[in-house]
Amino acid sequence: MTTIKATCPVCGDIDLTPKDVRLTVADDAGWATYTFTCTQCHDQVEKSADDEVVALLSSAGVEIDRVPAEALEGHAGAVITYDDVLDFALWLEKNDLVAADFTPASGA
Repeated sequence: MTTIKATCPVCGDIDLTPKDVRLTVADDAGWATYTFTCTQCHDQVEKSADDEVVALLSSAGVEIDRVPAEALEGHAGAVITYDDVLDFALWLEKNDLVAADFTPASGA
């Protein structure tokens, strides 16, 4: 089994397996991080990863979580609330224009 050496800021060097490490890459934003839980103090540690670290971790068997570009898009305007969703659902019950197009005409 592959052993990955990492450094906890509290405990120092520790040994991890590929399943202990989470590698997150946002290609469109140009950043990557890897996170792990220290096997000694159990702190969650997050560190930035350059291209070389990404290549090393992925070659060691760490799965890459890719961040889709849509997740990084800017959004403007007010946040949609539960009440907004409920109002929209109630509006759809009364104004379902799509269903009206598929309802057979009376007398046909």
